[in-house]
Amino acid sequence: MNAASADSGVRIEGVSKHYDAEGGVVRALEGVSFDVDNGEFVCIVGPSGCGKTTLFRIIAGLDDATDGAVYLGGDRVEGPTPDMGVVFQEYHLFPWRTVRGNVAFGLEKSGVPEAERRTRVEELVELVGLEGFEDSYPKALSGGMKQRVAIARALAADPALLLMDEPFGAVDAQTREMLQTELLEIREETGKTVLFVTHDVEEAVKLADRIVVMDKEPGRICETVPVDLPRPRSRSDAEFGGYYERVLDLIRSA
Repeated sequence: MNAASADSGVRIEGVSKHYDAEGGVVRALEGVSFDVDNGEFVCIVGPSGCGKTTLFRIIAGLDDATDGAVYLGGDRVEGPTPDMGVVFQEYHLFPWRTVRGNVAFGLEKSGVPEAERRTRVEELVELVGLEGFEDSYPKALSGGMKQRVAIARALAADPALLLMDEPFGAVDAQTREMLQTELLEIREETGKTVLFVTHDVEEAVKLADRIVVMDKEPGRICETVPVDLPRPRSRSDAEFGGYYERVLDLIRSA
């Protein structure tokens, strides 16, 4: 287990991002601050152009903030780290590698011994429900199966945080619902801290312990909504609908 796994909480502290552009400075993010507790599932939503993806990239260590900082397990994030498993909307699988090879990639780069690597890959393939497809190449997999491979690969190094940016946005509605359910099962089994960016309010209400709603121009936190509903959650429930409307109203007024 990684050192940061003992305290996998995330702290986003006063994060701003400004760009120089023709006509002046673009303030993509301004003073964004919130915490994600150890083991918590938090979704970030907001209107188009509110800076969700910019914030995601800064948290992942893929971009620098103009001001402020991100902390994972008490340590400042200064670049990509194996303590963060990152999943994008696009699968980013290696087409020349099998399911097993894609899941094992990070472990190989980290020098994990072959026997240990093989055991870990088998565990993850089982966790994401891809037994029997270990030797399949990405071209032979459905969109949902490819995203399962991406999730398994992100979990391979036992990261403190699973950071996801619109991970189910490229699949059909039925597959999306199935992947949502499977993600909650994986999170329940692994106890991972999850920070999940989505434009889909219904998805956020189904998944999150808390929903962070962003405003735009500049991008900042509008409100944080705790979702006090037992799981599994059904959109047909009146309480589910109440949360959905509340978050949607916040986005519309942003």
